[in-house]
Amino acid sequence: MTDHPARPTHRHRRSSVRWRTAVGAVFGLLLIGLIAGVGLAGDRGDAAPRAARASAALPFDLPAADVLRDSPHQVFAHYFPPYPLSLDNRPAEDDYYARNYLTPQGEQGKHAAYGGLLRDRPQPVPPSRGDWQLADLEREVRTARDAGLDGFTVDILSLDGTNRQRVDRLLRAAQRVDPHFRIVLMPDMTSLHTDPRTLADQLARLAVSPSAYRLADGRLVVSPFKAEAQDPAWWGQVIARLRDHGIGTALVPVFLDFRANAERFAPISHAFSSWGNRSYTRQDNVPGDVRLAHSLGKKWMQAVSVQDARPNQGIYDEAGNTATLRSTWNHAISDGADWVQLTTWNDYSEGSQFAPSLHNGHAYLDISSYYLTRFKTGAWPRIVRDTVYVTSRVQFADGGGALLQPRLMRPRPGTAPPRDRVEVLSFLTAPATVSARVGTVPHSYRAPAGAYAQDLPLSPGRSEVVVRRAGHTVAAVATRYPVRRTVTVQDLQYYAVSSGR
Repeated sequence: MTDHPARPTHRHRRSSVRWRTAVGAVFGLLLIGLIAGVGLAGDRGDAAPRAARASAALPFDLPAADVLRDSPHQVFAHYFPPYPLSLDNRPAEDDYYARNYLTPQGEQGKHAAYGGLLRDRPQPVPPSRGDWQLADLEREVRTARDAGLDGFTVDILSLDGTNRQRVDRLLRAAQRVDPHFRIVLMPDMTSLHTDPRTLADQLARLAVSPSAYRLADGRLVVSPFKAEAQDPAWWGQVIARLRDHGIGTALVPVFLDFRANAERFAPISHAFSSWGNRSYTRQDNVPGDVRLAHSLGKKWMQAVSVQDARPNQGIYDEAGNTATLRSTWNHAISDGADWVQLTTWNDYSEGSQFAPSLHNGHAYLDISSYYLTRFKTGAWPRIVRDTVYVTSRVQFADGGGALLQPRLMRPRPGTAPPRDRVEVLSFLTAPATVSARVGTVPHSYRAPAGAYAQDLPLSPGRSEVVVRRAGHTVAAVATRYPVRRTVTVQDLQYYAVSSGR
């Protein structure tokens, strides 16, 4: 493949016979379900059955799409065009991700110093005929829609070339799959070096698509990333030029430094947002940000994130397993956010993906759907299926070194202290006994009904969890990747697995 995506400068942005039998029984049922579902993975219609299948994997029943969409609270996910499901329509074991992004030797060794560009990849899809790029984007739209999302905020990295073509295709895919799925245009001001007229003319071309998000009054939503890279007068020229095209604009700037820019951008903005951060100990500013936005008469779009680990930038945040995910969602709910942006859907070079991936499956997206339901409906969904999620790294944070990686990641200044823990996040219909084996170390505790997180010390090997109630196994899960002390590359992302899938 020669036309691979250009990468802009990056944004600042888991024994005993009884034990094995219990795990095996549940996995057998899951395998049957997986085999049954393989033939359905690529269908284009059948929205209600697809949504029902997605909901059956969750600990609760996801409300119908019309119920979720009737809410004034909207949830978008940040779509990063360089990392679609496939880059070359080849089998996953020999595609561009495998050959060039996931290995230190990829792309003629340009990523060797940091052990390869990526540590995870989109969940592999089989090669397909016809317009496979459009078909893959349609699949991503369905996945997001079936998780309850309203749409994508698409990162416009360039005004021509491969990444721009993916923006055009994403708009087409959304219209073909679901006319109510919205695409928010997000010019990326870290990589766009242009003038107001040119940018506005390009936005007007994209706005022709029925999937480009407009408010009820017809205004086009434009949400520039790092809006403060240009001053309000510059953005005023963009808005004026769009008006020449007959397009009104609802500007929703996403700032890296919100407090320093809120008042000067208020006269031209419909809503505000901040890119936020990815450490659970650094969310105390959120209540004040929401209050400030509302005091200026603006809506607030809250950033919700899983984690952040960037080998090529040599930096990572301590996410605390799912602590950052739960904290950012809880802030959006309790602090009065109007909208949410999941940051990100698929930026694998930041390790911040919610999208189904090779190492995490649907786990992070499934957990997010629980909080999304509360955010949109105002009520926590009732748990109707015992489900357990296990997250852990596959190596220790202080491992010391990596055989094939001379330049290691360091904790971002101010992030939470690095930790080595396995987290068992249970969603239970009633109290139950949780038995866990982390490597060779057994643990047991009583978990309450509802959502409950239990941290356990990390140990080498795989982790297995069995949930029992009244002598019956109601959920079981095991990690697919073992924890190792000696590694070839540094990988500090948290891997996740669900008993529901």
